[in-house]
Amino acid sequence: MSQRVLTTESGAPVADNQNSASAGVGGPLLLQDQHLLEKLARFNRERIPERVVHARGSGAYGYFEVTDDVTAYTCADFLGAVGKRTETFLRFSTVADSLGGADAVRDPRGFAVKFYTEEGNYDLVGNNTPVFFIKDPLKFPDFIHSQKRDPFTGKQEPDNVWDFWAHAPEATHQVTWLMGDRGIPASYRHMNGYGSHTYQWTNAQGEAFFVKYHFKTNQGIRCLSAEQGAELAGKDANSHQTDLLQAIERGVNPSWTLHVQIMPAADAANYRFNPFDLTKVWPHSDYPLQRVGRLVLDRNPDNVFAEVEQSAFSPNNFVPGIGPSPDKMLQGRLFAYADAHRYRLGVNHTQLAVNAPKAVPGGTADNYGRDGLMATNAYGRDRRNYEPNSYDGPTETGKPLSAPLAINGHTGTHEAPAHTKDDDFFQAGELYRLMSADEKSRLVANIAGGLSQVSRDDVVEKNLAHFHAADADYGKRVEEAVRALRDS
Repeated sequence: MSQRVLTTESGAPVADNQNSASAGVGGPLLLQDQHLLEKLARFNRERIPERVVHARGSGAYGYFEVTDDVTAYTCADFLGAVGKRTETFLRFSTVADSLGGADAVRDPRGFAVKFYTEEGNYDLVGNNTPVFFIKDPLKFPDFIHSQKRDPFTGKQEPDNVWDFWAHAPEATHQVTWLMGDRGIPASYRHMNGYGSHTYQWTNAQGEAFFVKYHFKTNQGIRCLSAEQGAELAGKDANSHQTDLLQAIERGVNPSWTLHVQIMPAADAANYRFNPFDLTKVWPHSDYPLQRVGRLVLDRNPDNVFAEVEQSAFSPNNFVPGIGPSPDKMLQGRLFAYADAHRYRLGVNHTQLAVNAPKAVPGGTADNYGRDGLMATNAYGRDRRNYEPNSYDGPTETGKPLSAPLAINGHTGTHEAPAHTKDDDFFQAGELYRLMSADEKSRLVANIAGGLSQVSRDDVVEKNLAHFHAADADYGKRVEEAVRALRDS
């Protein structure tokens, strides 16, 4: 039987389903990549009405206070003076399960922060892990499909989960993280948050820097074993929501200290790892953490649906002094998140109180967007909805938010640019070797418990090869544990 050909929605054959089209080998992605945009846009519309991912969430208001001077690296106003405070809203979430899922499960956690700055809203949409499973947004819908409930059985299937990872060697680092001790946080308060992606900062002189964000919990890291997580999920599916709500109501306000890693833009091309690869970290020995400020949560929402469920975060919500990098996953999210919210909440979702910019007069954006479902910014007479005009309407500043990125090369789909240590396994092995003996034992048991349930031997073997490639001892121990479980 001949091999079936993958096609677009219009039936055209797909030439490359692994790499998005970019401007040169390491440049930003192209709007002309119809396959990428169609795939992401269709994926955003597959669930009604809950979020496609990060459906189950909790949130709280608070503030961010600058404690250290970072004006040498960014001209962002909310980071411009030590002691300056900015109102924030933070939403935590699990990733794969539906709105009715349990909190205490093995899954990455979303860590999305909305800063209501005086220059507009800045959204930092991250996770509680510094890396992710994939490095190209073209693979994201397929990845989530493999983690969601199977269309036939109606439940998450190890065959699907591990089959995708078998074909995604770059996932080995995140799998090692997820299956380790931090895979089930004891609460939202007792975990770190990360921007995960690489972002760009620009200072007042126009100098560019690449940065990674690290929110370190001031409550200390606390995690659950697989057995503890299963017991807690059975007792209280809302355990993390309950903990966050009650802590703030008692006045025990959780906080995180924000640190950043800062890389001069000129370092990126020759760094030993691809600095824009979401499956990689920057070792702290190369770029040490620098403290920026403190994030505190001190107020619970009055209405979970209105404020948590309808909150909308978009990585493309930047402010002057902060911008994107060529990180492919970030570039895809710049489109996908805003598009998902327009579908789920409507084109006027930014007029909802939790999403509206605080600093703009009238509490709504000052632009020429009009009408649409649930429009609340009813403009009166003499308010034109086109630009330029002769009637004192808002005008452009002419000042870019961030420094321009230099690009070169031909358009098309490209593999990532080569760096000296850019394989998919080195950092996963480094993470494994950092673990204590007990941590390694629990990691191996967690992996073996899932991988041993896979029905296809070839899928098991492909996954075992990834762990062997990361570290010989790692692979040997996982293989022995899987064999023992499959033979029992």
